[in-house]
Amino acid sequence: MNILALETSCDETSAAVIDLNPKRLRLAAINISSQIKLHAPYGGVVPELAARRHAEIIVPLINQTLKQAKLGPAKIDALAVTGGPGLITALQVGVETAKTLAYAWHKPLIPVNHITGHLVSPFLKPELWKEAQSKKYWPAVALVISGGHTEIYLMPALNKWRLLGRTLDDAVGEAFDKVAKMLGLPYPGGPAVAKLATKGNSQSFALPRPMIKNQNYNFSFAGLKTAVLYALKKYSASAINYQLKADICASFQQAAIDVLLYKILKAANEFKAKTIMVSGGVSANQELRRQLVNQINKLPPTAYPLLPTPYILLPDLRFTGDNAAMIALAGYVIAFNGKKLNKYQNIWKNLTAQANWELWG
Repeated sequence: MNILALETSCDETSAAVIDLNPKRLRLAAINISSQIKLHAPYGGVVPELAARRHAEIIVPLINQTLKQAKLGPAKIDALAVTGGPGLITALQVGVETAKTLAYAWHKPLIPVNHITGHLVSPFLKPELWKEAQSKKYWPAVALVISGGHTEIYLMPALNKWRLLGRTLDDAVGEAFDKVAKMLGLPYPGGPAVAKLATKGNSQSFALPRPMIKNQNYNFSFAGLKTAVLYALKKYSASAINYQLKADICASFQQAAIDVLLYKILKAANEFKAKTIMVSGGVSANQELRRQLVNQINKLPPTAYPLLPTPYILLPDLRFTGDNAAMIALAGYVIAFNGKKLNKYQNIWKNLTAQANWELWG
């Protein structure tokens, strides 16, 4: 079946068509229109500007995507759209567009929680999708890390998830962005911090690892961000040179990675996970990926009774950020593998965007 999906939760407009069944996945087309240049002068996303750009680009983007997929509306079996969480003005553009298409084309419309899309995004690979619903990968623990979210979920199966812990203040991606602002680095801040960190010494600054020893799976990154601010205040403006900035970035990044990996590995051990998944925008961080693999490989066989080494599943880099492909896949999963689309046939009548829609709510 062919699913057309739309994603407009923040500052990227995306449309995708996925052709899939329980044993086959084919990405027919995907397009992502970035707004980085639009928001860069402001150092962050301006909601009104984001929504306006979504409105300008979404219809041409849909037409382009259908053309690339070589499909007309008659060949689309269902629509999926990000219903939340996100910026309300941005979400409304995608939701209202999807509702209009569902009405005009007489198609089912599946509302998707943005985080659900990230949870399933590692399976946007044909070779993995074939076994996604087998017992091979489950149970899994999944870490979702982005500018707005830092959460750990237990996933007994592809379509089941339970929150284990979440950030109590800043998300890790938000902390990266704020540290970048302190250092005068360009927007977007996360990649800029990661790039500069490769030139720094991660042992240069003794920064805290908030909540790393707590017995729960919650996070807190506000204190780490504040510790960076206080560390910088010890230096005059002229003393904050390139190398000092690199050392700060490396030290901050390592502190954040230490906390993230400690928590996800602790969860994997407690719940005897067969798979560890990390997704979301911050999962593109190469140092995080490298250290995750290294730590798993160093574990003794007794650490995981079910498997000598758990599977590590990470989305392709193009699927770490906001994209409609993961929304299409999540829509298929939510609709019970596409078997119960009738439930969503007239949902457009009452569907509204939900800026604060959380999976645990």
